[in-house]
Amino acid sequence: MSIKPSTSKGTRDFSSEEIVKRNYIKDKLQKAFECYGFSPIETPTFERLDTLTGVYGEEGDRLVFKILNSGDKIKKANIDALSNGEDKKFIYSISEKALRYDLTVPFARYVAQHQNNLIFPFRRYQIQPVWRADRPQHGRFQEFYQCDADIVGDKSLWQELEVLSLYNKAFMDLKIDGVTMKVNHRKILAGIVSFLGAKSRLYDFTVILDKLDKIGKDGVFKELKHNNFSSESIKKLKDILDIQGTLQQKIDKLKKLLSSQKEGLTGLNELEFIK
Repeated sequence: MSIKPSTSKGTRDFSSEEIVKRNYIKDKLQKAFECYGFSPIETPTFERLDTLTGVYGEEGDRLVFKILNSGDKIKKANIDALSNGEDKKFIYSISEKALRYDLTVPFARYVAQHQNNLIFPFRRYQIQPVWRADRPQHGRFQEFYQCDADIVGDKSLWQELEVLSLYNKAFMDLKIDGVTMKVNHRKILAGIVSFLGAKSRLYDFTVILDKLDKIGKDGVFKELKHNNFSSESIKKLKDILDIQGTLQQKIDKLKKLLSSQKEGLTGLNELEFIK
């Protein structure tokens, strides 16, 4: 029986023409990054499993591609844990490594490991493939490239402005018009979740809110309810998401709502500086 040649599900081949186009884009981005003093780094295709798990949340952990132990190590599989439904314990008994899920966590590990050899603030850019055990569908693959540019070691808001300026240059160099850059701020999110009366659930809240563009407002409200956020909290969030007007008008309205949330107000003031 012959097997028809095909790629693994969730992956794809790239033709010479596609690679030439990709390299053109990478070259433009690299020149923009280096113009702003960013240096390239690369991290391994796979990391220690304990480095990658526990930072993406339960849903993210399920999407991390685990690498099965080889040789005699596989004999140490904890079958009892599997029988008892202790999935994590079983996974750790058969896997010690995993393919990188993104470039952020490997970068954090890189900085922690090499901090004595780095000059801060450290500007780095990185363009490498990542892997996610997500359900393949049109336009979504299990293997794809990510491009990151970050500054660590300096809390100054000027660094935020520098990064925004860098991104603007990159899009201009690529002659891509009509780009909208969206700025996130953890302090504002912390202020909002405190306003909702769920201060201890910042992580759960942000994971669900991050799906807003994908599932819409009603989808977010449904997930919040499913995760035991109160009806009052959901009503307050609805009021926030329904705020209309210019950016400044939205900031002013949020300041009134978050008037008793110090961290949230700090974040809004910082956003005003950046804008």
